[in-house]
Formats: sequence, structure tokens, C-alpha cells
Amino acid sequence: MDISPFKIGQPVEEIYNSQYISTNLDIELNGNTYRFELDDMDFNIRPLVLLGDVFVQLYIDKFTGKLSSVRFLNKEILIKQRPYELIYRGELIEPEDPNELVWQKIEESAAREIFDITNVLRIRHNLQPLLWDEQTASVAFGHSKDMAENNDFSHTSKTHGDLSDRLKAAEVLYQSAGENIAANYTDGPAAVEGWLNSKGHREALLNKEFSHLGVGVYQKHYTQNFIQKFEE
Repeated sequence: MDISPFKIGQPVEEIYNSQYISTNLDIELNGNTYRFELDDMDFNIRPLVLLGDVFVQLYIDKFTGKLSSVRFLNKEILIKQRPYELIYRGELIEPEDPNELVWQKIEESAAREIFDITNVLRIRHNLQPLLWDEQTASVAFGHSKDMAENNDFSHTSKTHGDLSDRLKAAEVLYQSAGENIAANYTDGPAAVEGWLNSKGHREALLNKEFSHLGVGVYQKHYTQNFIQKFEE
């Protein structure tokens, strides 16, 4: 995909030298005014650039100092997603509240999207891509749903235990396992970029020993369960 004037793997210094990036960005839409304010972390790893009438959100890999991914948005989508601190005057555009069937489609798509992006990152770092494991994905979905319904963000469920307990209950056979969890990100891609910029989560994403991955998404809760299967 052509993402000019940017390039995946581009050094962050080159981006800052060639683009005007501000900590404040003002938008007018349908007589309303909106101001997005980027804090220091946003400015350094999730800067926002205006190109014509298109907004470009840049995700920077802080461990390599290079561009990891880009997201293109128009005014309306940016205001609905609200990925940064927002001050507005007038009417705030709200996204539609999905019904149960729509949520299910979003969750299934997001899980596969997270799986695909994870493998893109692994290939970029010269690692073998992971295989999808349906049993492990069911375990991951169950944990995401459990966290959401019990308002409990933890690797250890009060009712279903830790990852090893949950994998054992689902009769998943494995040599080693790891888990990444996230909540309240804009969507799956944003969650993956968050994991990539967190040392412990990054180690799981880029662990060369893992062979399979199951992803479970329940609304705004995300779980990755990695396993190394026994060699046949």
C-alpha cells in the first residue's frame, strides 16, 4: 500500500524533520469546533499529522525508533474515535452503539486482525509466523469476556484462574505459554501497537519459541494467548 510521504521502518528523526507535528490540532465540522491535545507520550509514539484533508496517525516503535504503522482518518472518524484528549464546542459526534450481532462480527474480525498484524510484526523481525489455534482462541475469548463482565483487568481470573488453569480446563496441550491482555483501546490494531511498545508484552509477541496463537476479543477487552505446541 502506498503510504507516501511515509514509509514503514522510516526513522522517527526523519519524520519529525520533514513533517509539521503539533501537540494541538483544531478541527471544524458542521459548525462545531474540536481540539485534540497530545501529551508527551502521544507526541513521541502516536503523533498526528494533517495532510490536506486527511489525518495520519503514526505509530512509532519506541524500541527501534522507527515507524511501525500508519492509520488514515477523516474528520468524522477521528472525532468519533477520540484517540487523544479532546476539548470541543458545540455538538460531540458519537459513534453508534452496536447491537449484540454487530458486536459479535466486530469481535471476530478484530481477533483475526490482531492475529494477522502479530504475524506481520513477527515476519518484520525475522521470526516464524504463528498458526491460529481455535481451542486457544476460545480460552482467550473467555478471558476477555470474563474481564469485561467482572470489571477485573488481570491475568488471573477470580473464577477461572491463571493462564495455565484456563488452558488445562480447555484441554490445550502445550510446552510453554504466554498471554497479553489490553482494554479500552480504540481497536485491535491500536492494542497491538500498545503491546509492541511495552517490554513484557513485546517479548511475548516476538518470542521465537511460540508456534501458535489464539486471540479473543470481547467488546473493548483483548486477549492474546500464545503457546508452543509439542513437536510431533
